[in-house]
Amino acid sequence: MGDDSNLLDQLVGQVNDEVLRSRISREIELLRGSRRFGLVFDRHLPESVRLLDYPIRKSVRVALRDESSDGTWQVLGFTDASRQVAVLGGDGGEVPVRELVVVREFGEPVYPGLQSIKRIQNGLDDAPWHTVINGENFHVLQALRSTHRGKIDLIYIDPPYNTGNEGWIYNDHYVDQNDRAKSSKWLSFLERRLLVARDLLKDTGVIIVAIGDDEHHRLRMLLDQLFGVDNFLSDVVWQGGRKNDSRYVSNGADYMLIYARDESALAAAGIQWRDRKQGVDDALAAAAEAWSANRGDPDAATKEFRRWLRRYKGLLADGVARYNSIDSNGRVYFPGDLRKPGPTSNSRYDLMHPVTGKPVKMHPNGWVYIRERMEQLIVEDRIIFGADHTSTAYFKRYLDEQTSETVSSVFEQDRRASTGYLKSILGEEGRFPNPKDVSVLVRWIRLASPRDAVILDFFGGSGSTTEAVMRLNAEDGGTRQSILVTNNEVGAKQARALRKVGAHPGDAEWDAKGVFEYVCRPRLSTVVTGVRQDGSIYSHGLAANVEFFELTYLDPGRVRRGREYSPIAPLMWLEAGAVGKRIDQVPDDGWALTDSYGVLFSVDALASFAESIAQAAADGGSPTVVFVITDSPTEYQQACERIPAGIETVRLYQDYLSNYTINIEGGPR
Repeated sequence: MGDDSNLLDQLVGQVNDEVLRSRISREIELLRGSRRFGLVFDRHLPESVRLLDYPIRKSVRVALRDESSDGTWQVLGFTDASRQVAVLGGDGGEVPVRELVVVREFGEPVYPGLQSIKRIQNGLDDAPWHTVINGENFHVLQALRSTHRGKIDLIYIDPPYNTGNEGWIYNDHYVDQNDRAKSSKWLSFLERRLLVARDLLKDTGVIIVAIGDDEHHRLRMLLDQLFGVDNFLSDVVWQGGRKNDSRYVSNGADYMLIYARDESALAAAGIQWRDRKQGVDDALAAAAEAWSANRGDPDAATKEFRRWLRRYKGLLADGVARYNSIDSNGRVYFPGDLRKPGPTSNSRYDLMHPVTGKPVKMHPNGWVYIRERMEQLIVEDRIIFGADHTSTAYFKRYLDEQTSETVSSVFEQDRRASTGYLKSILGEEGRFPNPKDVSVLVRWIRLASPRDAVILDFFGGSGSTTEAVMRLNAEDGGTRQSILVTNNEVGAKQARALRKVGAHPGDAEWDAKGVFEYVCRPRLSTVVTGVRQDGSIYSHGLAANVEFFELTYLDPGRVRRGREYSPIAPLMWLEAGAVGKRIDQVPDDGWALTDSYGVLFSVDALASFAESIAQAAADGGSPTVVFVITDSPTEYQQACERIPAGIETVRLYQDYLSNYTINIEGGPR
């Protein structure tokens, strides 16, 4: 039904032909039903990815490896049985296979696996493993949708800011400031990934997306649509120094948009973010030292502590310095007001002075506490009386009870320091522009996730998020686990230089300068081991375990025939929590079991497998998930009936193939 206040409906009403008017009105209503208010943008064609190591087979689509043409062709066949020269459709002619690379669009199903590149164990055997994956983040997110659906506590990403200066890649091409569609390409690029990432969060999970001025307004609208306006938590302003690229006003700010997966679940869980007050720990340590040095004399200790406060007041958060007295128990306090903000009848009573026995001076509104609570506080030595009843009473507010405060939506930290910090790790400057600040990440990871959280960053870049998780665990003994996804792209400037000397993606010279090989892997290896690539000493290292993987692409036919177990094994290990040993080989017994998961390779071994699981459960070490490899639904059902209740079961390889056959092309239209 039309709206007579709408201009379009008024114009339609002026159409004299009743049949035509009815048809136009019906089409307008259909358009209204499909229109969404909010962010509207052109959704571009699904992105494509070059599968550099994927075998050239009949019917696959290929491109030239040296990038001398943007064209793609379908492989019709080969010139002979050796398959060294491919015959391409669409007048592509005959081209040597070594000069071709397979191309897949995101709408086509792909079957990812993982190949371990480097494994560094510098932590305990039962400590979680941090995972770093080099590959196309959309396809890694698809893999994680199988292994980590509803398991991620915190997603922190720092995607391309789309300023036109950083040269991010869309469909194998750098997007620059002059691209008229750069914003809609950027939104399409992000939407595809965020749609999958949303499924990975727990109900109490949170996503934090860092962004600059250029796309801040569009990103917030996109996140409103994907996560819901009701799940918006905060728009944090990161004031990090003056920006000189503005002709008018320069605010020097970046932002972090924060959304909950389900804000009502956060509230129901009683989760509140509290920030550690700056300088509290230092003040408590100084007071303890003054107390010890003055042998428990509160007056002398207070005098010495106040000298320390005057010296370091500028380093303390607002309000900390007012806690300037030490009582007879050695605790730091300040005398807080006991008056009631507004008058109430039950707060007006006589408070007797302990020496004179007369009522002490009371504020006209009365006391802040009722009589019963006040008497309890007197017993606890929390009330400070004056010399006699002519002065009022105060409440001891202890500093060690004021260690946290509500998180501020504005904070200041110079972003330039992180560049120098990365240089100190790698031993040279210029490998990566504008890395994320580890100290800032530590702050937000501590605030927004529990101590045993799983944290995901799928725009991993230089690896700052994983380092932050490692350092935070070392600081507070947490068991947080990070999953970091990056790629091996090179910057636009470096790419131009490499192409001038004839290097292209997939060549050794090119790959050596990619962000994964040149920055992320050496950075995290150095942080964990304490030794740089050149053998020089950086630190004592960190007690952490980290493994680096390469994303690979599998042939579904080989998967069905059970010939691709090795690259699927790390995915099973990830699904089981990435803790402890991994089952990398097919055992002769037909089954294998670790503390966290098990794999039944042959249903003939079901009896002994089930018995071992039952024994592990009796010993308190039951696995969380069991993988059953069988083509038969009947055999799978038999296995499920023998496995103790409460243990998740997954059928391979059917469940694996089903997950990746259902692909996400571009979100709602």
